[in-house]
Amino acid sequence: MAAGVWRVPTSGRARDNAFLVAGDEGLTLVDVGWASAPGVIAAAVAELGRELRDVRRIVLTHAHPDHVQGAAEMRERTGAELAVHEADAPWLPEGRVPRGGRSGTLGAIVDLLPKAHWRPFTADRTLVDGETVDGLAVIHTPGHSPGHIVLRHLATGTLLVGDAVFHHGRTPGQGPGALAADVTTRDASLRRLPLDVTAVGFAHGRPLTGDGVATYRDWLGSKVTRTPGG
Repeated sequence: MAAGVWRVPTSGRARDNAFLVAGDEGLTLVDVGWASAPGVIAAAVAELGRELRDVRRIVLTHAHPDHVQGAAEMRERTGAELAVHEADAPWLPEGRVPRGGRSGTLGAIVDLLPKAHWRPFTADRTLVDGETVDGLAVIHTPGHSPGHIVLRHLATGTLLVGDAVFHHGRTPGQGPGALAADVTTRDASLRRLPLDVTAVGFAHGRPLTGDGVATYRDWLGSKVTRTPGG
């Protein structure tokens, strides 16, 4: 996708993605996926000519099942440090999105289903807005979850947007509001996303690279009004 940034499709239809990022300290895995994802990710690491022990860190963009269900196993396989934003960290030992964690009835119903639960675990480290983790700048973008983050790869200008933005159709979009914690905050967080990027990796949908990044810029520009210099 970019130098030192690799997309790893983790579902059969290649609609769900994790990312591997090379840094000075080894590989960082951004998100994991469903319970079946660790085997897929392990195969992707091997294809890069690396070993699982080279994965030194797992960073979760947020604590929803399709991003964290395989996280406990992946940490066991790699011995990696696992990090998440401090606002989502309390959800991990719950083993599910807690009651009140979604804005819509549909989301609340989904969270009752065993398929949407995960093996409880705790983070090794919590993250805050503005810090940098082995070349990845943390941007707090609450709304989809209280602690949702976007990561900017400083070396290449690649943006890994988690579920702040989806890309299932011709243009990006925000996904179902019922699955978000706070739609209003989600909308406000779009203002925190940078326009000056070279590639965009989505947790759901195909990445945008090269001239395709203009699609992201046009969509984001239509959604937010920026002050001069913003």
